[in-house]
Amino acid sequence: MRVAFFSTKKYDRESFQRWLPKFSHQVSFFEAKLDKHSAILAQGHDAVCAFVNDQLDEGTLKNLSSLGIKLIALRCAGYNQVDLQAAKELKLTIVRVPAYSPEAVAEHAFALILTLSRKTHKAYNRVRESNFSLEGLTGCNIHGKTIGVIGTGAIGRAFCRIAKGFGVRILAYDIFENEEMKAMGVEYCNLDKLFAESKIISLHCPLTPETHHIINKKSLQKIQDGCMLINTSRGGLIETKSVISALKKGKIGFLGIDVYEQEEDLFFENLSEQILQDEQIARLMTFPNVLITGHQAFLTREALDQIAETTLENITAFEKNEKLINEVKM
Repeated sequence: MRVAFFSTKKYDRESFQRWLPKFSHQVSFFEAKLDKHSAILAQGHDAVCAFVNDQLDEGTLKNLSSLGIKLIALRCAGYNQVDLQAAKELKLTIVRVPAYSPEAVAEHAFALILTLSRKTHKAYNRVRESNFSLEGLTGCNIHGKTIGVIGTGAIGRAFCRIAKGFGVRILAYDIFENEEMKAMGVEYCNLDKLFAESKIISLHCPLTPETHHIINKKSLQKIQDGCMLINTSRGGLIETKSVISALKKGKIGFLGIDVYEQEEDLFFENLSEQILQDEQIARLMTFPNVLITGHQAFLTREALDQIAETTLENITAFEKNEKLINEVKM
């Protein structure tokens, strides 16, 4: 099949080119983000491959359909950016990569926790300037703390396995309780208990209407003073305005985020020569107890290889009219 890849970076092209010789597809790599205006780039192709911040709304899907596109292959797990109702009406097939090295994201979440708790990012910058003072670098142990995990899918479970090695108590919330986690000692509970008893809260749930702004003004009132909040899942899980207020009041003691609610116009781009127009993320960056990374939790060689292999397998299955095990349906 002829496939148009959108929102591609160097690492995307390198990982897919390693796997393409095993498949018969012809691909075109575009740096442009997919939206209703850039959809024209898919002309002459049979399918498109999109990423997490591409706009797959009704307008974009209609334009793709008019070009003869039949398949949209998401090279990510989430699909909240897709208008599934419009896709169904246009008879567009949607496939995704449901799991790719969940350990990559889980490990990054712990990298944020460790960096915030031991202030290694500040120490690194100091030492490079020959400043070896320890003043202001006092951290805190993770051992013995209670960590709340919201969502125990593949990534949440990987996170729990890592957390167990630190000697912590783990509280978890999920609609479906996992027996493996329970056998490991994870305690499932309701959100109120998780908020009230956790010193560290890590988000690992998908973005759905039910989880949208699960961290909001009301829920933040229930957490412990000085709680650490980590989000490596989806930006929309957090109501940013309320989190900024909680940081100012000291309700949130530390914030580590790899995703941001309005990230589509920021992340994956070099904006170092521009003035940030997003006032909320600019405000977050002024807090000394906030650590932001630009949606890189997935970015390991192992994960990129799994994304490329699964995406190309999904496209091949569609081309051969085989069962689509990773299809997204209404």
